[in-house]
Amino acid sequence: MISLHKVKEWKKPIILLFSLSSAHIGSFVYLAAINVLVYKVTDGSAAAVAGLWVISPIINIITKLWTGSFIDYRSKKKIVMITYVLRALLIVTMFFATNITSLYLILIVVSVGQSFFVPASITYTTMIVPYEKRKRFNTFRSVTSSSAFIIGPAIAGVLIFLTSVEVTLLLTSLFFVIAAVFICFLPDVDKKKTEIPRLTVNRVKEDFISVFTFLKKEKYVSFVYLGYLFLMIIAYVMDAQEVAFIQTVVGLSETDYSFLLSITGIGSVAGAFVLTIIANRLSIRSMIACGMFMMAIGYVFYSLSSSFTAVMSSFILLGFFNSFLNAGALTFYQNNIPVEMMGRVTSIFQLLQSMLQVSYLSVIMLMTNLIPLKNIIISLSLLLFVFTCFYVVVIFRHSFQR
Repeated sequence: MISLHKVKEWKKPIILLFSLSSAHIGSFVYLAAINVLVYKVTDGSAAAVAGLWVISPIINIITKLWTGSFIDYRSKKKIVMITYVLRALLIVTMFFATNITSLYLILIVVSVGQSFFVPASITYTTMIVPYEKRKRFNTFRSVTSSSAFIIGPAIAGVLIFLTSVEVTLLLTSLFFVIAAVFICFLPDVDKKKTEIPRLTVNRVKEDFISVFTFLKKEKYVSFVYLGYLFLMIIAYVMDAQEVAFIQTVVGLSETDYSFLLSITGIGSVAGAFVLTIIANRLSIRSMIACGMFMMAIGYVFYSLSSSFTAVMSSFILLGFFNSFLNAGALTFYQNNIPVEMMGRVTSIFQLLQSMLQVSYLSVIMLMTNLIPLKNIIISLSLLLFVFTCFYVVVIFRHSFQR
């Protein structure tokens, strides 16, 4: 029987989980709907839809230079709430967008809001959820985010079919309003500052120096999280070529591809549910190592696939162990980055990630004109596998037990 004390202990984390889950479902509904809207407004331009992949990394590169310095000295709760409300309002304005220019301008502002939201929400979550509950909380969060991967596009598909893409976007804004309402019931845990430093070039420069000094001192923490980001970057590059690989190399149809995405989501939900059961028996290092190693194997299987069954097996493997990796990496990050500088550290990591994503994706797109796509995907997957083997050995070294 669950004691009243336990319920009280989990009250704030559960409210936060509802808020994040509502926003996560809204993000997937929005993503599906905006792709359809851009395609509709541009009379079927594939290039315009592809441009959606580029906006967010570019905005990240521009804004992440200073967002961390802004976030760390201000109320994280207020920033999260404002970004929720702003996203809801901007999505409503898309209902009135009549051309691709106005739509892209709104998307740029949405991406700016998102660049504030991610570092602020990670920091606020770390402040709200106690140290001893973070691993458990992140496993539950993994379940909700994995479920949103399936539920979000399904809701979007039903709403678009029953109404229109414009009405779907209007209804999507409600998810972010609900997320903001949940945040209202949580405390503002930032310590009251007598003076908030002005956001100047010198302030940003000093913050960068303090972050790099910390990362240089904590080499193991830097290595573990940078290794995780390396997998995310390689996965992003391969995922961007996923449709082309599956249709031109493997020879599957668009219907097959849609079904495979659903299978991945189901695998991710299954992995998240299993993780909630066994999380207390696994160390954080084990979650990261197991997730990363099995995902690397999944990408190797995917790159060598020549049939629907082979691709499906690799997608299930990727989806299942993605939950282990993400929950482990997030918990490790929250436990080892000081909360007072977490906004700045997160922003710098995301700046680095976005720069490498844009650079690698540009190089790969140029290489596809010279080298067969299958050879590129195989090379990337093998590179990831070799790096993962080295990575797992290093993080389990006895000297890093602490």
